[in-house]
Amino acid sequence: METNFSVSLENGVAKMTLAGRIDATNAPALQDEVKKLVGQTVNKIVFFVKDLEYIASAGLRVIVFAKQKLGVAAQVYLIGAQESVLNVVKMSGLDNFMTIQDKFEE
Repeated sequence: METNFSVSLENGVAKMTLAGRIDATNAPALQDEVKKLVGQTVNKIVFFVKDLEYIASAGLRVIVFAKQKLGVAAQVYLIGAQESVLNVVKMSGLDNFMTIQDKFEE
């Protein structure tokens, strides 16, 4: 299976780059990568999604999981979302706790 994501942590910023499709087939692997950051200091969680074409409910659950496990007080950003992904995020109500931007400025 092709990896459609990368996860890194640097200076308190968890960066997650998502591409292609995040669905039930690869969301568990993404969640496993997020779990590796649990217990570390995370001030911001940034999802770079400009190349993400589709996100299923399993992918949305990983976003919620990241917020719950990495830091309830951490700011969450969604960067560069295509309209189809943005619509799913808004329909799910996740846009209520994240900042949606075209570009991320550290």
